[in-house]
Amino acid sequence: MAFVGKKFPNLSVNAMNDLGDTFKLNVLEEAQKNNKKVVLFWYPKDFTFVCPTELHAFQAALSEFEKRNTLVIGASCDTAEVHFAWLSTDKDNGGIEGVTYPLLADSNRNLSSTLGILDITNEQYNEETGVVTVEGDNVTYRATYLIDEEGTVFHEGINHMPLGRNVNEYLRLIDAYTHVQEKGEVCPANWEEGKDAMTADRKGVAEYLSAHKN
Repeated sequence: MAFVGKKFPNLSVNAMNDLGDTFKLNVLEEAQKNNKKVVLFWYPKDFTFVCPTELHAFQAALSEFEKRNTLVIGASCDTAEVHFAWLSTDKDNGGIEGVTYPLLADSNRNLSSTLGILDITNEQYNEETGVVTVEGDNVTYRATYLIDEEGTVFHEGINHMPLGRNVNEYLRLIDAYTHVQEKGEVCPANWEEGKDAMTADRKGVAEYLSAHKN
């Protein structure tokens, strides 16, 4: 199910911070009550391989997201306790010590199941035993959601497990959406902050294409 253009699900999920505190976090409410955008990124598992590179990359860009009035939230299906163990492991040992944004611990999979981002296929029900079996690890793909100040999703994307994300692309998308919000213009292909946008009409696209022939 696609959530672009819709409100993000109104669900509270366990979360862990770098101080070892477990608390409930509702992504929709975080956007609305703080009047901020949110980047929510899901990764498959703690203590794995591509995952820590992504968490450190989002941490390195945290100040850039803050400049854009945007909260960063990570998420997986690991428990809060496992999150804290990983947060307590230094970078040289594959850990994420130094990450300061909250991590959702969707261990009951209520939110990830609602979003439809779990790695499960070939679900089968055995009528004799009543047992349901699936293939896959039942963990999340690398799904990313950008949510505006009203709680509406304006971008979603899903990478397969081996493919790490480019954090700069989410900064670009936030810049583009903010430009749309503030200027009322639309952003053409490969738009970046400082480049020309255009009005969403026949004249606007004609003028833009005429001025950008190369």
